[in-house]
Amino acid sequence: MGTYLITGATGGIGTAVAELLRERGHDLILTGRSAERLDTLAGTLRGGTAHAATQVINPGAVASPPRSAPVTTIPLDLTTPRRIEAALAMAGVPARLDGVVHAAGMVHLGPVAQLEADEWMEHLSVNLVSAAELTRLLLPALRAAEGHVVFVNSTAGLRANPEWSAYAASKFGLRALADSLRAEESSLRVTTVYPGRTATEMQRSIRAQEGHAYAEDDFAAPGTVARVLVAALETPRDAVISEVTVRPN
Repeated sequence: MGTYLITGATGGIGTAVAELLRERGHDLILTGRSAERLDTLAGTLRGGTAHAATQVINPGAVASPPRSAPVTTIPLDLTTPRRIEAALAMAGVPARLDGVVHAAGMVHLGPVAQLEADEWMEHLSVNLVSAAELTRLLLPALRAAEGHVVFVNSTAGLRANPEWSAYAASKFGLRALADSLRAEESSLRVTTVYPGRTATEMQRSIRAQEGHAYAEDDFAAPGTVARVLVAALETPRDAVISEVTVRPN
């Protein structure tokens, strides 16, 4: 079993990833802005017994008995990247970390003519700078385990549309971060997942900003994106899924 840290763990995709990893018997470190929501999620995940599994799929492996996978929480406010180091120091991070899933994100739509500096800085802080800072701080633990870093990007990180400039810029930057990390850290595996529109609370907010109704069935389920992401984590060590796009059908 491995140990995985998930940002944005109380969001749709983050929660779905946490559920799948816990089912496989992994230890989890959940991060998010709200300590109360993190505690609620952690309590839910602790409520059942995780199914033990090896970190990498191995059809010949003998299944281990079920165990209770530890779930810990670290409240993090990603709007203030400079405070991440202190928060991690207070919480304590394992010396070995098998993976980090960067699932946190925020979006506020608006034309370039109306987006003010504070909105640009919030997008960049939450969606890009905090991911870079957290990765930097966790690199020793990731290197020790030859771990895996997954960036949950967006199809907006591949193409910018009207009124998506700040969000898309942050996601284009996240793609660059992933590409550079992959080239610099040969012992790590790095994956970027580009989800299209997904049925999450963020999508509900986006539809409201666009002036449209929200219909969950119009979008991909968070669990579907999570399954693709976890499949990348479980790819045998002789290969890496470097990029994958998941669009609603």
